[in-house]
Amino acid sequence: MHRYCINYDTMENIDMLSDTEITKRISEKLKELRLKQNITRQDVSISSGVSMSSIVRMEDGEIKSFESFLRILRTLGRIDILRPLLEEEEISPNEYYKLMHSAKAKQRKRASKSNTNNKQKESEW
Repeated sequence: MHRYCINYDTMENIDMLSDTEITKRISEKLKELRLKQNITRQDVSISSGVSMSSIVRMEDGEIKSFESFLRILRTLGRIDILRPLLEEEEISPNEYYKLMHSAKAKQRKRASKSNTNNKQKESEW
């Protein structure tokens, strides 16, 4: 089993990593998670419904199917790492006010029926 050390300088500059490097690191982390839990690839395959060959490729740095990736994360009990992607952003009170104000301004105003009836009665006389 490999020991990975975190290079905090690199993590702070994740935007400097290539897509290939990010995929490679994620793949290594998947394998590390599986090994830490003492789970075989075959067990992951059976539990997740992802083929053994896909798991091998994924651990070797080829993540081709996002759905398979999700299934493996769920099987390893780490689907929670995606939580930040699923959370909705909160808007500030000022942003909420502007949003509501612009929505009200865009609403079409209609004349009330009582005013139209009065005008018709006046014109009939």
